[in-house]
Amino acid sequence: MRARSSSSKPNKARPGIAAGPVVASRRYHGAMALPQVCVCYLTRQNPDGTLQVLLGRKKKGLGLGNIVGLGGKLEPGETPVQAAVREIEEESGLSVVEADLSPRGVLTYLFPHREAWSQVSTVFVCAAWEGIPRESDELDPEWFDVASLPVDEMWDDARHWLPGVLSGMPVRATFTFGEDLATVVARS
Repeated sequence: MRARSSSSKPNKARPGIAAGPVVASRRYHGAMALPQVCVCYLTRQNPDGTLQVLLGRKKKGLGLGNIVGLGGKLEPGETPVQAAVREIEEESGLSVVEADLSPRGVLTYLFPHREAWSQVSTVFVCAAWEGIPRESDELDPEWFDVASLPVDEMWDDARHWLPGVLSGMPVRATFTFGEDLATVVARS
C-alpha cells in the first residue's frame, strides 16, 4: 500500500532550497569537518483535514529518551537523500522513494561542551511512503498531530524551527547547546 497525503506536492525548489539531491555544506568546527546527518519528517493528512507527523522516542544513542524525527548519520559516499531513504526503512520499516523527499534546509548543531556531538543535519519532509510503521531497535514510531507537537519531549531546538518546516517553510540555522547538553543557549 502506498500512502500519499492529499497535500503532497512534487519535489520543487523552494526559496533558498535547491531541488533534487541536497548535499549538506561542509562546515568546520575547529579544525575538523562536522559529521553529516539527515532527518526526515513523514506526514499524512487525516480524513478530518488534520496533519500528522511520524516521530519516535529514541531508544539508544545520542538523544536517548527524546522524541525525534527519522534519520541518522550518512554512510561513506552516501548523499543526504540516500541516507534518509535508508534510515527511514531501518527505523520504521517504511519505504520511500528519493523523488518524494522534499528538502527543507540545513541545521548545524554545536555542542562546545561535548564537541563529538556537533553535526550538520539536512532536513526533509515526505508525504508518500509504502508500508506500516513498526518499532525498531532505534525508535518506536508514533503519529502526532502537527498542531500539538511534543516539543517539550524533543531536542530544545525543535520548537524554534519544526513547526515552520512542517508548514512548508525552509530552514537554515545554527543552534549552540549549553553545558547541560540539552538547552539551546544561542541560535543564528
